[in-house]
Amino acid sequence: MHSDVQRILLSGEEIAERVTEIAEKITRDYAGESVLMVGILRGAVVFFAELVKKIDLDLRFDFMVVSSYGNSTDSSGEVRIVKDLSQPIEGMNVIIVEDIIDTGYTLKNLMKLLRTRNPKSLKICALLDKPSRRKVELEGDYVGFKVPNEFVVGYGLDYNEKYRNLPDICILKPEIYS
Repeated sequence: MHSDVQRILLSGEEIAERVTEIAEKITRDYAGESVLMVGILRGAVVFFAELVKKIDLDLRFDFMVVSSYGNSTDSSGEVRIVKDLSQPIEGMNVIIVEDIIDTGYTLKNLMKLLRTRNPKSLKICALLDKPSRRKVELEGDYVGFKVPNEFVVGYGLDYNEKYRNLPDICILKPEIYS
């Protein structure tokens, strides 16, 4: 285990099993439809890649980069669109794929923006949900795991761009980020 990690919260095996369950639910919910999967870079890239391989639908991919943290552990509340979608979404089923729902600011503002583009449907799929930190009313439609108010890294999640490549979701030692 990496020396900066306090403990493993979710193993790679647990994550893989839950990703399969989410993919099966999305496949059932959108049977006969096409879906645009929008990956939020960079944190969701590992989850996104594993998820889409297991969805048995007509899928298209796009990506966005949105920022509200910078190098801090607390959301600034302001959301910046760094990279927007490369295609119109009017009339499309859109699923935003995110690594974690934390304060909710980022996703709430992103949902508001994307709704103005008139998609047929707009849903949120997140690997992790940290409801104890929520600052706005927002729920994910497809959620992997609810996690405690701990600083988690791994499986795409980072602190200062480190730890994304850990195969498990881990709790980072407080002395690393405080």
